[in-house]
Amino acid sequence: MGASIKGASRRGLAALALAMTAAPVLAAPRTCPRVMDEAAETTAILKVIADMQAAWNRGDFHGYMAGFLDPGVIFVSKGRFQDGWQGTLDHYIRDYGASADTRGQVRFHDIKVEMLGPDAAQLISRYELIRPKQAQRGINTRLMRKVAGRWVIALNHVSAEEGPSAA
Repeated sequence: MGASIKGASRRGLAALALAMTAAPVLAAPRTCPRVMDEAAETTAILKVIADMQAAWNRGDFHGYMAGFLDPGVIFVSKGRFQDGWQGTLDHYIRDYGASADTRGQVRFHDIKVEMLGPDAAQLISRYELIRPKQAQRGINTRLMRKVAGRWVIALNHVSAEEGPSAA
């Protein structure tokens, strides 16, 4: 009986030593390639937002809308759902498209991106719409999805406050 206990003890010690050796490897933080993937995806998302800002500021509503999932975007603003991608485009043209003064210049800032998975991210940012009458500022909350290899906004929620004209 003594021999089997000694054998069991040796096997137990060997297993414990193996577990202690493997534990640091299993507990190690993510490897560099994964971190670099997240950084690259975040950069790609930020480029979508920068491209949208540039399109709006030059009066290109179709270019601005290229950043949204077409046709399935869900867009919430002023306590209402817009009617999908086309309804959102129609809203921008109708309510902002009469002139450069009604369109104003938009600026997205304080942008925070959290990767939720390889094809999903959450983006929260502040925005300012600077125009002679009824300047706006507020917060965008966006669910970004990677569809067919490119990032688009699948869900956009705007919390806005309107103020006096920008001086």
